[in-house]
Amino acid sequence: MGRSRSRRPTPDLHSSSPESGRPPAPSLASATLPRVWRGIGYRPLPDAAAARPLFDFAAVPWPAGPELAIAWGAWTARARGETLVGALVGERSRGDALLHGPVVRTDGDAPDDPLEVAAQLVAAALDHATALDITTLFTRPGGLDRVWVRFGFIPVPEVTLPGPLAGRPGVGLYAWRGGSALWTLREAAL
Repeated sequence: MGRSRSRRPTPDLHSSSPESGRPPAPSLASATLPRVWRGIGYRPLPDAAAARPLFDFAAVPWPAGPELAIAWGAWTARARGETLVGALVGERSRGDALLHGPVVRTDGDAPDDPLEVAAQLVAAALDHATALDITTLFTRPGGLDRVWVRFGFIPVPEVTLPGPLAGRPGVGLYAWRGGSALWTLREAAL
């Protein structure tokens, strides 16, 4: 009796970028699809300004830059409708972006696990940034070191932040480049 053939599709060996060695970025449409995790819905914010009250509530400065390329919200369903319980926004300058947040409610409408809500918002933002062909994401740690390190962000010197994104309030700076800590500051300057 002959051997059965695998029904797995043949991998496309030409689908990665030869310059970067990375797989191709997901499409913007697929990267921004709404998602649900443990009863909380995550989706892009059509108007980033809807997140501003959460930033004010958490005493986190609102981004100063004009171009917010990334804006995600976390929503819970309540008897009176949906409630925005978390948000993350990011301003872009060319191939780089600076994330602000995530911020998550801690009052009466707070989710059971705010740290996991923050992590899910970061995961969504990473997918979105990759689809936008953003090379490097920066963030201020804001006490969420566990979340940033979980996704491959590493501490970097302040001078690595591109000029148009510099001067934002906060202490410390983390950066992400494809989820790998195996890059050098020299690469960031190129």
